[in-house]
Amino acid sequence: MSEFQASNFKKENGGTPNLVGKTELTSPYYFVPPSGTTAERPQSCAPGTIRFNTDVGTLEVYRGDGIGWEYIEKREDQYLGGANATGSTSTSLQGSTVGTGARGLFGGSGDPASGREQILYLTIPTEGNTLEFGSLTSQIYATAGLGSRTRGVFGGGYNPSQVNTMEFVTFSSRGSATDFGDTTYKARDMGGLSSSTRGLFFGGISTGPAPAGTNVINYITISHTGNATDFGDAHAEVEGMEGLASSTRGLLMGGSNPSGGKNDISFVTISTTGNSADFGDMQASLHTFATGSNATRGMIGGGRTPDTASGINNIQYVTIATKGNAQDFGDLTVARSACDGVSDPTRFVVLGGYNPSNTNIIDFVNISSTGDATDFGDSTYGRNRSGSCSNGHGGL
Repeated sequence: MSEFQASNFKKENGGTPNLVGKTELTSPYYFVPPSGTTAERPQSCAPGTIRFNTDVGTLEVYRGDGIGWEYIEKREDQYLGGANATGSTSTSLQGSTVGTGARGLFGGSGDPASGREQILYLTIPTEGNTLEFGSLTSQIYATAGLGSRTRGVFGGGYNPSQVNTMEFVTFSSRGSATDFGDTTYKARDMGGLSSSTRGLFFGGISTGPAPAGTNVINYITISHTGNATDFGDAHAEVEGMEGLASSTRGLLMGGSNPSGGKNDISFVTISTTGNSADFGDMQASLHTFATGSNATRGMIGGGRTPDTASGINNIQYVTIATKGNAQDFGDLTVARSACDGVSDPTRFVVLGGYNPSNTNIIDFVNISSTGDATDFGDSTYGRNRSGSCSNGHGGL
């Protein structure tokens, strides 16, 4: 049995609290944990160590060597409308119902000449058509998306050339996007992934006299607006690289450049910085495909190969914690490239794409099983290369 010793430990209203057995620190009792900036974090300490991060304004916990520090966030709004890990509605401690499920958002799309600024949304546990959420700050094409439990962030894109802007929305409130900051480089067809606190944008076609694929990885703290910071380098200088995540590990996959398509899968530890390392291979060289995840399994749907501009219908999966090659899962209802994916703990939903023109098809699979996709509903209009994000994916 461990022993806790303290001196000058008092009730707020006077007297000495009784710390015998289980103690609940509720009002009028409280404690003040150690505090400091992100730079002042201990680099190695006991797992479970708690401190207050003064840069971010929240508590954080040390989860162990190789994982590092993670912010502690309230969870009652993890799923907009309150779907729990099984997809059913949940009830708060006070007994009030918290809602109907995680949301998937799709921002921007169209074609390079016009683009679209609309943001559409769907409720992942409930089949149906998309609804209007709001608008991006401008018409944009080939943007990327990532999300925390509360915010969705869209980055990069094309309007009418590559941009480095980022903008965000709050999942629980329909409305238009607000400026977040800038990435360190201008590009379209970036990829995105995130944990509950940190988001990564990477790859894409950069701007310049001779636009080309890039291997840059940037990161942001999702809860705080501001410019992105360099994270490291991805496995290749490509466009159309896609990503997915667990709470600790991010996977960067595929892409294409003039030398050909890539089937590489590499990984990073989201809470650190550095270059991505080899994870395994996809079943084919792909770019502009849909991705999603739950806490353990990553999903890959559709995509363009060097030989099929209109895309393929394959669905693949990986176990995020275990390095290795992607495995066959089943088939989408229709083959397509440039499609977009969102997920919650049970479902992977794939929207839109190109075959041989923009499609409004939406279909889904249950992540924990294998098999072919089922019809979910229709998008408001045919679209491809949207930025997509959810507040229920496996990185949370």
